[in-house]
Amino acid sequence: MLQSVAYGASPRNDNCAGNGHYAGEMTQPEARMPANSLIAYANVAKRFDGGRVVAVDNVSLEVAEGELLAIVGSSGSGKTTLLRLANRLIEADGGTIRVEGEDVRATDPIRLRRRIGYVFQSGGLFPHMTVADNIGITPRLLGWTAQDISARADELLDLVRLERVSHRDRLPHELSGGQRQRVGVARALAARPRIMLMDEPFGALDPLTRDALGDDYRELHKKLALTTIMITHDMAEAILLADRIAVMHSGKLLAQGTPAELAASGDPYVGDLLRTPRRQAERLNKALPRGGAA
Repeated sequence: MLQSVAYGASPRNDNCAGNGHYAGEMTQPEARMPANSLIAYANVAKRFDGGRVVAVDNVSLEVAEGELLAIVGSSGSGKTTLLRLANRLIEADGGTIRVEGEDVRATDPIRLRRRIGYVFQSGGLFPHMTVADNIGITPRLLGWTAQDISARADELLDLVRLERVSHRDRLPHELSGGQRQRVGVARALAARPRIMLMDEPFGALDPLTRDALGDDYRELHKKLALTTIMITHDMAEAILLADRIAVMHSGKLLAQGTPAELAASGDPYVGDLLRTPRRQAERLNKALPRGGAA
């Protein structure tokens, strides 16, 4: 199921009208988007369970070229749904989504997904395929030669700090969690996308591995001039890694901006999110002895 969704199959679309426009009463006028927005949501809506569950409620959000945007919020806030709407893993019920200036509803979903990197939580690797074969999935579907695919796999193993000889022929179960996640990042980068979508990519890792991988991805984002949307429930991670943060709650976009800009928000939920890392830091300072290994 993972392979068909992530690398080619078009999801069922019960909400898309035959004329190429989203059906439903929730469609709203399209907002004006700046020229440098690589991803743009305008008045986007999504409901489930026959319209009874509102997952995304009239959200307008822009992601500038070269930006790393973190979307934060509690479980059920709509953040992952918003991410999956960008590459049509889920179809919107209303509004407009543009990727690289093109309305996604006018784009073949298979081609759209193959030009956007997607990193799953816990890597999402195919268990029966080697590391090199996992990395080469999208280039193979795009018709690359076996030689080019092999060279790209080696290049990406270097890029994500995995030794080629000892890792390229391993199966996923032979890797640690951090190694699997590095392979997942390499696979998402294989076809040289400009855009990366990351669904809680470091959430299942131990703290040391999570910290190291976050720093390494931030360097890759800058080095490769990527545009990234990262979903996370960890406000501290968002503050440390992202250029800008969008806060979702109950399907609505409550606030967006830098940490300093969010601090000026009068929304109680946004304030609670920002206070969480401070409270954690204060407790750590009290718990850790001064002058120790830390």
